[in-house]
Amino acid sequence: MSLTLGFLLALLPIATVFLLLVVLARSAKLSMAVAYAVTALTALTIWGTAPEKVMGATVNGAVTAISLLFIVFGAILLLYTLEQSGGIRAIRAGFSRISPDRRVQAIIIAWLFGAMIEGASGFGTPAAIAAPLLVALGFPAMAAVMVTLIIQSTPVSFGAVGTPILVGVKTGLADQPLVEATIAPMGFTEYLMQIAGNVAIIHALVGVFIPLLMVGMLTRFFGTNRSFREGLRAWKFALFAGVAFTVPYALIANVMGPEFPSLLGGIVSLLIVVPAARRGWFLPKDSFDFPARSEWEHEWMGKMDNVTVDLVEEEKPMMSIARAWAPYALVVGLLVLTRSVEWVKSLLVAPEVTLAFNDLFGSGINAVVKPLYLPGTVFIVAALATLVLHRMPLPAFGRALKSSGHTMLAAAPALLLAVPMVQVFINSASAEMVSMPIMLAQGVSAVTGESWSLFAPWIGAMGAFVAGSNTISNMMFSLFQFSAAEQIGLGAAGAGLIVALQAVGGAAGNMICVHNVVAASATVGLVDREGMIIRKTLLPMTYYAVQGGLIGTALIIGGMNVWWLAAAGWLALVIAAMWMNRSGKAPDAAVIAAE
Repeated sequence: MSLTLGFLLALLPIATVFLLLVVLARSAKLSMAVAYAVTALTALTIWGTAPEKVMGATVNGAVTAISLLFIVFGAILLLYTLEQSGGIRAIRAGFSRISPDRRVQAIIIAWLFGAMIEGASGFGTPAAIAAPLLVALGFPAMAAVMVTLIIQSTPVSFGAVGTPILVGVKTGLADQPLVEATIAPMGFTEYLMQIAGNVAIIHALVGVFIPLLMVGMLTRFFGTNRSFREGLRAWKFALFAGVAFTVPYALIANVMGPEFPSLLGGIVSLLIVVPAARRGWFLPKDSFDFPARSEWEHEWMGKMDNVTVDLVEEEKPMMSIARAWAPYALVVGLLVLTRSVEWVKSLLVAPEVTLAFNDLFGSGINAVVKPLYLPGTVFIVAALATLVLHRMPLPAFGRALKSSGHTMLAAAPALLLAVPMVQVFINSASAEMVSMPIMLAQGVSAVTGESWSLFAPWIGAMGAFVAGSNTISNMMFSLFQFSAAEQIGLGAAGAGLIVALQAVGGAAGNMICVHNVVAASATVGLVDREGMIIRKTLLPMTYYAVQGGLIGTALIIGGMNVWWLAAAGWLALVIAAMWMNRSGKAPDAAVIAAE
């Protein structure tokens, strides 16, 4: 089979998802059911993948999906428990005292708090925590999901205390003869730290503008005037928050390594930005809020939007901010403890408390679940602790438990189809053909040649889109990216930058990853509108991948060169396009077509 034909056939599963979910706006359940069928049939009939391998990948995907549903359930349970206890009422009042401006609230909760949670846990946890919290503060469900997905970019490469680098890139490159020969006499550990430093620098240069783009998207799609300009007017605070996170983040990565950039960067930035906001520093002169709830479009709202109506009597005294936030503080503390203290982690992942399904159907594929290590367990512990911390009656917790179960079940069909489809796609290699993702990467590299650095982030993003994980994308493509760089004569330093671009693109791809979107939507009861969300998050993802490629190319060439001007020009073009968009309440035809 020719490379061109193989590329086109390997594209079928992704094209199916994109056509049904994004273009035709079908539900995730239908889209992923069809995509699973197309992927399995392509693997069996064209790729020659063994049937037992397809079945093993399917079961592994189902087990992974159940783990994701457990995380969703725990996150929703914590939120509903806080609503029943009156904690959300106090949290909402606290944010109103910092600023009633929804742009400021989105930056603090999604960008800063979300980055810290990403650094501690990763794997979609920030959206599972931040999205329902934003809904509880009065955000439309779709707006909450959109902003929490947009920040699933810069912090992701160092999420879960560095897993995408320490597991993803390391697994892809370690003990490979080509890598060892190219980087000699440098040791692999030193080379991996160099890659991590490059990842942080590229992310910092691209991601510093993400809060600005995020609030522009928020006002454009969910404001009364449907204007990017309302978001851009918060540029001082947005850039302040961007710098407050990315500067310590990049310094920590280059000094300490990949474990703590997102976690400590998030903590440091919160300590800087929240006090500044309380003092009114850099806040916009105007204050943005959503339209009245009666004017919200039906598509904006999820089944959890009524969580903003307090279930506690208004005459009850409001609890203190510290007490209201205590369950979330417990979540952060437990995530850090279980991810960074080795003896605690070893207890939670011990074989005795691990569910393992080895060699499924004789395929060599294993499905492993570590229930005590999943973030969902931490959320449930925090929800139970809230019973004591907030002195809740048991019937109130029962109501929270029931509502959480209903919301989780609504997300189950889409996830139980999406993740198996991804696993079959990744495990499609046969004796005659490489897996479909590798075939796609080979097809792109054959066309791009020496301009590969501009396209390397897109391979990472594609891997995250289909796999739902920056870590898995890096596992799949790090060696391929290194080989492509070596073939065009970039040497060890240049190859390290190409691998860094893989990691950057893999992080950006989380913004549009199907099962991340499904899981985040489920936490706010937003079902069957996943395609609408992806059409929105495609915009910042495109900015990220293009800008990453331009900055990476500039770093590979070295010194001051034309590619720095190209990166500055791309940023200016994006901002100018947002500023010039004067859609008012009725978006123009071109925007409607794009959406």
